[in-house]
Order: sequence, then C-alpha cells, then structure tokens
Amino acid sequence: MPDPSVSYLLEKAAAGERLYFEEGLTIYRQAGLLELGMAARAARQLRVPGNIVTYLVDRNINYTNVCVTNCQFCGFYRSPHHPEAYVTSREELSQKIEELIAWGGTRILLQGGHHPDLPLTWYTDLLRWLRETYPTIERDCFSPSEIANMAKLSGLSVREVLNELQDAGLQGLPGSGAEILDDEIRHRFSPKKLKTDSWLSVMREAQTLGLNTSATMVIGFDEQFEHRMRHLQRIRDLQDYSLREHGNGFIAFISWTLQYSELVNLRQNTFKNRYGLTPHDYLRHAAVARLFLDNVLHHQVSWVTQGPKVGQVALEFGLDDFGSTMLEENVVAAATHGTRPCMLEEEIHELIRNAGYVPAKRDTSYGIVRIFDADEMEMEDEVENHEDRSLATAVAGVSTLPAGRGTPGHEPVSAHLP
Repeated sequence: MPDPSVSYLLEKAAAGERLYFEEGLTIYRQAGLLELGMAARAARQLRVPGNIVTYLVDRNINYTNVCVTNCQFCGFYRSPHHPEAYVTSREELSQKIEELIAWGGTRILLQGGHHPDLPLTWYTDLLRWLRETYPTIERDCFSPSEIANMAKLSGLSVREVLNELQDAGLQGLPGSGAEILDDEIRHRFSPKKLKTDSWLSVMREAQTLGLNTSATMVIGFDEQFEHRMRHLQRIRDLQDYSLREHGNGFIAFISWTLQYSELVNLRQNTFKNRYGLTPHDYLRHAAVARLFLDNVLHHQVSWVTQGPKVGQVALEFGLDDFGSTMLEENVVAAATHGTRPCMLEEEIHELIRNAGYVPAKRDTSYGIVRIFDADEMEMEDEVENHEDRSLATAVAGVSTLPAGRGTPGHEPVSAHLP
C-alpha cells in the first residue's frame, strides 16, 4: 500500500517544488505508474508549456569502431587489429553528410571508441575540415570518455583538449557514456571506462567553455533505485552549479533501457541474466526524472530503444521532445542484430499528432526551425521523388524490438545513444 505521503510528494513535484533525494526515492518506489505520469505531465507543462513536441533531423556518425575499453554490454566495438575495425575516411563522411543535407538535416553527432592510436591533431584537423566544408551543419562530437581518452594520449588536461577542439570547430558534447553514474555499478560492466567524477568533470569543463551538452542515463544493469537516484542527483547538482556559475548547462536529458545482444560480449558476463528492463520501467523512470530534474528543461524520448509506440506514450509522462529521425545509428543496431532504427519526418509527425500534440522541427539548442500545425504532404512527396530511396527502404524493413534485448521477430508493447 503506498504511503499517504506519496500523493503529497507528487503534488509537490507537479507544482514545481524541488524534491529531496529521499522524496524522489519514495515516489520511485511507491507511486503508481499513472499517478507518476500525470504528475510528470503537469511538471512538463510548467517548464515547457503548450502542446508542441519537438524533434531533430540529424545523423549519428561513428568515425571509428576501434575501442580498448571493452564494455561488457557493447556489441559495436572492435579491438585495434580486428578485421572489422575501421576509421571512417573523409570521402565516406562527405557522402554521409551530403545525404543528411539532402534530407533536411541540421546536425551530426560524431562519436567513436577509445582509439589508442589517433593523435589529437587527427580530431582537430577533422573538425576544421567539417567546419570549412559543411558550415551549416552543427557539430556535436565526442563523448566525455572520448575526451578523457584524448587527454590521456596527448598528455594535455581535459580543459586544454576541449580548448583545442573548440578552436577547431567543436560546438557541443553528446552525453554518451554516462550509463549509471555510480562507480559500484560502473565497475561491474565497464571497469576500464572513466569513473563518475571524471564524466561529470569533463561536462563541467565543457559547460564552462559554453559548449552544448546533454545528459544521458541507461537503466537495466541490475542496479537498485538508490543507484538511479544518485545518478539523477549528480546530474541535478552539476546543473545547479553550471547554471549558477556560467548560465550554461545540460540542454536536455535522455534515458533509455539497456540494449544488448546475448550473441556478443554479454555471453561472458555473470550478470547477463539480470540485465534489461520493460517499457513500464522506462516510463516510470522517465516520469521520475522529469519530476526530480527540475532544472533540466527538455526531456527527450528514446524511441530508438523503446520503439515508436512507447515513445508516443512517453509524451504523456513528461517528455517534450521526440528525439531524432536517426538517419544513421550503429551502436544500438549492433545490439539488435543489425536492425537500423530510423524514421522519416512524416512518421514522427503522425506519432506526435496522434498523441495529441503539434510537431515542430528544431535545432540542437531547441530553437524552432518550423512548426507543422497541419498535415504536411510535401514530406511524403520528397521521399517518393528523392533519387536515393535507401532510407525509405530501410525504414520499411525496420522491426520493433522488446525492451532490453535485441531479439528479432517480437513486437514490443511498445525497447542511445544522444
């Protein structure tokens, strides 16, 4: 039986008042799912009022799959001398970005692994080339763990590395690699990866320099509610600091359930039978995050991992952004046996409208590019008339997957990276 104080705490959070750690933990454990959703929706209306739901057209490009960190849940990475290891050429990058521009895209997320041999000049030269060749495309590149790897290899501080990258054209850092910001859990699945304080420190430095940043979270590592709440508390504390000191913090929060393939590295992991969560777990977490992270304005759906229908439902649980069309995504795809998660703009429009909201295309900073307040047929015409119909073909073949696992052939109740 829920504690009577749960109703009071939900009313408190829905009214915009700050929850303490123990209060957040109480509603996480005891509140009903629908009650959480209603409170989170009210909190969303306080901070992002209205019926607009935004989305972005971008491409998640992995410049390399080489990594020496060996995270136990990752099916994407390859060791440096593996026959499938690669570093993307500029010719390949050009092709990918030209396709993005043709589809009306405005941003690339450029991420990879912890490559042991690429010098810092490789990254700065790449950024300068991107800025000069594609000046209208926003450049959000390199997770905090990649920045830490560059600092280690170059012998420079994180601040010095970020300065070099920013001078070369870096505009923002994705929030990848956070997973669970609690070292007890991180040690279990990625003992070689940077620890909690280091992830937060890189983001603090990036925010000091005025770079765009986002915060992410992955649940489903057999962690407890306390571990999840500590993650949210650390994000909120850093946001308080950065907004107070620099007026610049995380522009959005994105969470999802762990995606993994039992056919890859987890076959060697003693915890694998306890990994993975359900769509209900995702919705509960998304609502709690909206209520507890009262200083992070935008909360983004992860339809790529949860499926479009759960993403649609999540709009009633306090989320105000539908994420990206995902012209390309490889890390989740590696965990789902080759499925390519991507959607066309008109599909996102339909999902948003059917949930009772108005779709609007945005940029990285949540500036509105265009509001689609009526059915827009020209988008379909663009798809049909486009010379390269590979994306439309790929979307037609995408199957939705259940939360937490990459087993093909299942339709989820409704299962990132940023």
